Amino acid sequence: MDAATAALASWQLPLLPATLAVLAVLLYWRGWRALRAQLPAQFGAARLAAFLAGVTTVILAVASPIDAFAPLLLRVHMLQHILLTMVAPPLLWLGAPALPLLRGLPQGAAKHGLGPFLAWPPLLAAGRFVVHPLVAWLALVIATLLWHLPGPYQLALRDPDWHQFEHACFLVAGLLFWFPVVQPYPSRARWPRWAMVPYLLLADAQNTLLAALFVFADRPLYAAYAAAPALTALDARGDQAAAGALMWVAGSATYLVAAAAIVIGWLNGSALAPRAAPPRPPPAPRRRLDLLRVPRLGAALRSLALRRAAQALMLLLAAAVIADGLLGPRMSPMNLAGVLPWTYWRGLVVIALLAVGNVFCMACPFMLPRALGRRLLPGRRAWPRRLRGKWLAAALLVVYLCAYEAFALWDAPRLTAAIALAYFAAALVVDGIFRGAAFCKHLCPIGQFHFVHATVSPFTIAARDPETCRSCAGADCIRGTPTRRGCELELFVPEKRGNLDCTLCLDCVRACPHDNVGLLAVAPAAELATDPPRSSLRRLSERPDIAALALLCVFGAFANAAGMLEPVLRAEAALAARLGLDSPLALTLAALPVALVALPVAALGSAVAIGHRWSGATATPRALACRLALALVPIGLAMWSAHFLFHFATGIGTAVPVAQRALADLGVALGSPDWSHAAAMHAPAWLTPLELLLLDAGLLLSLSVGWRTALELNHGRGRPAVALHLPWAALAIALWVAGAWIVFQPMQMRGMVH
Repeated sequence: MDAATAALASWQLPLLPATLAVLAVLLYWRGWRALRAQLPAQFGAARLAAFLAGVTTVILAVASPIDAFAPLLLRVHMLQHILLTMVAPPLLWLGAPALPLLRGLPQGAAKHGLGPFLAWPPLLAAGRFVVHPLVAWLALVIATLLWHLPGPYQLALRDPDWHQFEHACFLVAGLLFWFPVVQPYPSRARWPRWAMVPYLLLADAQNTLLAALFVFADRPLYAAYAAAPALTALDARGDQAAAGALMWVAGSATYLVAAAAIVIGWLNGSALAPRAAPPRPPPAPRRRLDLLRVPRLGAALRSLALRRAAQALMLLLAAAVIADGLLGPRMSPMNLAGVLPWTYWRGLVVIALLAVGNVFCMACPFMLPRALGRRLLPGRRAWPRRLRGKWLAAALLVVYLCAYEAFALWDAPRLTAAIALAYFAAALVVDGIFRGAAFCKHLCPIGQFHFVHATVSPFTIAARDPETCRSCAGADCIRGTPTRRGCELELFVPEKRGNLDCTLCLDCVRACPHDNVGLLAVAPAAELATDPPRSSLRRLSERPDIAALALLCVFGAFANAAGMLEPVLRAEAALAARLGLDSPLALTLAALPVALVALPVAALGSAVAIGHRWSGATATPRALACRLALALVPIGLAMWSAHFLFHFATGIGTAVPVAQRALADLGVALGSPDWSHAAAMHAPAWLTPLELLLLDAGLLLSLSVGWRTALELNHGRGRPAVALHLPWAALAIALWVAGAWIVFQPMQMRGMVH
């Protein structure tokens, strides 16, 4: 018997499922035809196609060769589970089957039989309970975890009846899970639409963790597959890894595509939002959350004295880092210069960016030496025209990322202190010679890092009422007053769009005579999807320097994290030995420019060239590249956050013994340092799921921004937008896969006691 004949012979459709499937299709078809005549907008051909596709998927899963080979190959069995939990249920719900199935029944049976039964209050209450999002989410997660335990899994492999029961559990759990996501007509949503995004992301995190267990396990988890005859070149361990990879990729793709559709529909005013609820009157305009109007918090944020106090505190900490770096012990885990910048400051920066915005620029310790520089030096020159823009800052950021690896800055307190001193000197000299905030705007690589990633932050400085700005003739927010400073970075509030170049200093807030500037809530990363003229920045499609800076931040996140992975370090050491090099440093320095410059240019250039050709977009490839480079910023920030929070969480106790030691050196005894706190902690159990959630959210935002950008560049035409979006989305997904791989690898505990 050849393979084709064997495959055909393995089709086995049990009588009961076959009868139920045929009956469901006939009833649906009959009811759909009647409803289509009455409600054509609700019951178009797409509903019918979705329902038929869902039924076909179920049959494919339980009756095709997939079912026959499931006991022999784990990856085939995994495919079967994916079809039953992630593919068939949403398709069935997209068909909105409740009304067509009821309408398809004979009139008497519907009116006097099933109809009254379905309207029975206890049954309705039970139905509402099981499709509640919390219950539905738990149903799928518990079913997935329980049936993948070795005992239940092997029971299903041994006993066909248990195998069918397992399939029924997966299908029912999948239907419950996808019900609040699809919200089939005419049901009503129990939770806000946006809540389905974390609902899906949390499910994806659980799916990814389970998939990673299959991929990285060093032995077969199920004895039945280890004893099964080999049908392919893969052994049981390889088959298991392939099953995990299938679960990982297919599961994440399904959850993320669904979440992206919800976000896009939500941002676009609900084109893809559920149509279940009956029309409601338009909601009254809602007042946006304004942090400056929150009692106490708003007053604290507006307070210049508090800002100066924060800057003074940061300056004091910077001075301590410099002094201890130059004079303290050389061991990084025992020195403030080895702990505060590399463990605490980086972790707190990403937390602030994700929660509020560019808070660390607000409290920047370099502001005080800059102010001193203005008093000591004339500060009247204009910044050279040729050096304006972000190219110089981008080059400095490349130098910094390369120097970080080349000189092991995390393990070099004296060098860290020297760099901080140089930073202070540069800020003093540049702002002492040139007027405006030249150092912040054109040079500071740390500030550029904050500017780029603040575009994903949930708050922005903006006018509360644009009409008030239109009637204002003073423009004090940018010019300032005799007693109040205006915006040094030349951002005019009425024309300011987003957080680029905003240091969150709130000088414009204090200068506005109408109290019309707020710190307003915005959709994260929404500013990246539009291209209006921006005060001081022009249109971002005309700024290749900003696009280059964004690409550098994105690919720098992955290169920086990958440089600490043990598999990468081992590979570098092996290659160096093969080439006869004493150390892999030369290889690292050669690889970094490729990873930071050549690879981003090649990857984005290819995606844009393909998308431009496929879509026929009228915008130039340069403008497309400028826009789509910015759409990658969310996935880049997600990688930075996952990386820095790993070090922050595993080194959270290091500051205590180091501070005790530093104070003891000054004659202030606060007990003997317990250096066990300077050793790397085991990563807490919640850390990997959090890292995956960050990556998922980053990819989701990037895909959403990329899609809206593609739609705008193609004037709302869907098909060309898809053609432009697809190659770029492939790049974003590839970055997400790289990030997910990184978080599962052992990471070098740099700057910790080993």
